[in-house]
Order: sequence, then C-alpha cells, then structure tokens
Amino acid sequence: MTKVYAIVAAVAVVALVGGGALWTFLRAPDDAFARCRESRVAGGTGSIGGPFTLVDETGKTVTNEDVITKPSLIYFGYTFCPDICPADTARNAEAVDILESRGYDVRPVFISIDPERDTPEVVREFTDYLHPRMIGLTGSMEQVKAASQAYKTFFRKQDSGDPEYYLVDHSTFTYLVLPEHGTVDFFGRDVTPAQMADRAACFIDAAGS
Repeated sequence: MTKVYAIVAAVAVVALVGGGALWTFLRAPDDAFARCRESRVAGGTGSIGGPFTLVDETGKTVTNEDVITKPSLIYFGYTFCPDICPADTARNAEAVDILESRGYDVRPVFISIDPERDTPEVVREFTDYLHPRMIGLTGSMEQVKAASQAYKTFFRKQDSGDPEYYLVDHSTFTYLVLPEHGTVDFFGRDVTPAQMADRAACFIDAAGS
C-alpha cells in the first residue's frame, strides 16, 4: 500500500509542475524524435502517409518505395496554381538547399492534384524550374486520390465551366518523410525555409542516432 501511495504522490508532484512536465513524465521513453516535435495531430504523424502508385515526370509508374529512398519533403499542389503552390514549393526548394549546405541530402517531391492538365511533361517543366532534384509525380485521378487520402490532404476542382481554365482548392502542408520511419513532421505555410531546415535536420539526426 505504501508503494501505491508513493507512486500517486509522485504523479501529483509532477502534475503540480505543469501540463508539459506531466506529459514528459508519461511520454513513451522510446520516442526518438521527442525533442524535435512541434506538430501535433490526432493519431500521431505516423498516421499520415502510406503506399502510393503514381507516374513520374518521365512517364514511368513508380511507388512510394521508389520515390522515398532518402529524407523527403512532400507537397501536394498543381502547376497551374497562380500563387500558393509556386511560393510553397520554392520555399521547400530553398530549405533543401539550406540542408544541403549543412551536409543533408533531402529530396523535394511535388505531387500534382490536377492530373487532367498536369501531364508528366508539364510536371517535369515545373519541377525542373524550381529545383534540379525535385521529383514531380502525377497519374490517373484514382491514383492521385489514393495518395492524397493516404496523406490526409484535401483537394477539390472549382466549377468554372471552362475545361482548361479552372482553380483547384487544396490543403497546403508539406510533409517530412523518412524512409525507415514514415511521416515524422509536417509544415504549414508560415514556416520559413530556415525553420523547415532546422526541424528537418533535427529529425534526420535523431533517426540516425
């Protein structure tokens, strides 16, 4: 009985210190990425991502295992996007360059959610302009929807009445995915290239330790 009281007392003391301390006390000790985490999502970041089959910018059918062979920053967008997608993917490309200057090899990946217009050739032109190592992916609408659902992203084509000129509403997160660990972090639009690089480096270092 004394031992039970001692445990309860210890928990009470930790609780008095604050919620953050209580979380530290109860957190699983085998979380290698605990010091890097800033993002929180129901079910954990491990619930984001999964297998996909898409078409790369050369027209070849590829899977997630073909693409995610190194730390990767994955973004879902479309090449006809007037402002958000170019800004976000340029930010990701800059973060990759910062990481490269620090000795990290990170792959930027762009997955189109507009396969009707984004052929492999169109995607290749877009990614080649943004970064020489950026991989562009497209595919059938079914393939794109499956990849989007795996990463819990959202997109919806606006009804403009014009089959060639239309916008696509979509989510704008970028996901950090490690080959042996899956999705470990995600970044909103307010994250700067330097902040993204710092957080990505932390996860990569933790994965290798």
